[in-house]
Amino acid sequence: MSGELSVLAIIVGIAHSGLRLATPYLYAAIGEMFAQRSGVLNLGVEGIMLMGAYSGFFVTFKTGNLLLGLLAAATVGALMGLAMAFVSVTLQAQQGISGIGLFMFGLGASSLLFKTTLGTVEGVEGFPELRFCLSSLGLNSNYCLSQIPILGEIFLRHNILVYGAFALVPIAWWVLNKTTWGLSIRAVGQNPQAADSLGVSVARVRYVTVTLGGMLAGIAGASLSISLLNIFQENMTNGQGFIAVALVYFGSWAPLGVLAGAMLFSLVNALQLWVQVLGLNIPSDVAVMLPYLLTIITLAFPFRRALQPAALTKPFERGES
Repeated sequence: MSGELSVLAIIVGIAHSGLRLATPYLYAAIGEMFAQRSGVLNLGVEGIMLMGAYSGFFVTFKTGNLLLGLLAAATVGALMGLAMAFVSVTLQAQQGISGIGLFMFGLGASSLLFKTTLGTVEGVEGFPELRFCLSSLGLNSNYCLSQIPILGEIFLRHNILVYGAFALVPIAWWVLNKTTWGLSIRAVGQNPQAADSLGVSVARVRYVTVTLGGMLAGIAGASLSISLLNIFQENMTNGQGFIAVALVYFGSWAPLGVLAGAMLFSLVNALQLWVQVLGLNIPSDVAVMLPYLLTIITLAFPFRRALQPAALTKPFERGES
């Protein structure tokens, strides 16, 4: 019986960790999805996440205010997204190279700022878990919904940034499929010449989506430093920004597909963490490789490329046929 309970506890632990670990993937991948649906590939997501993680942590560390830290991360992310939009849309530079340059800038700048302003790994009090207690609803009871066995432990013991990441999925679906702006994004990504002939500003749509993607990538970084880990250290994203870009391909440029991919990757990541915690007879390096191996396998399937926006990575010049 105890063996069954331990197996159940492990399953619950993996599921709970999987939801938490999906948070940065969802913020970054949903933001990147908007940019790619408008025709811009931003490979600088990793660098933006690093700067968002640093700025969010630093402001929180200095002020003790988590909301100010989150605002700082979103602002820095939006500014870096705006820079990417200027380079790729206005200057029409090669998007892949520009994105790598943005990544290198974020990696170097976050490392330099960390060494000059903090110098050592510090900790902050991150966003607290929400327990959904009845007393908080004005009822005379101390019972918390998070105490519900299994379901409460898995779904009702997370902080607000985790729930915000999952709420972003239906919001993104609604924006893309049920709003005029979403129609403009899809039109610009598929046929910018046709969209331009109908009065849609291709440049404006791409500027907004890439800036939005940068803002969400900044929040993704902050979700690591002031929500999940509550520390900042150099290169703490550890490739998650690049995985977020791969998730857009995996999810066929659709919010629900991105959600499925994020959950798959985060559960694999949670599994490798539990493998190390349980001390199973599997080399730790093999366990750490699992998420990245899955990324390579995902990108190897050619059928998804047929679903990508037709104008992805293609600069637009008015008057071109």
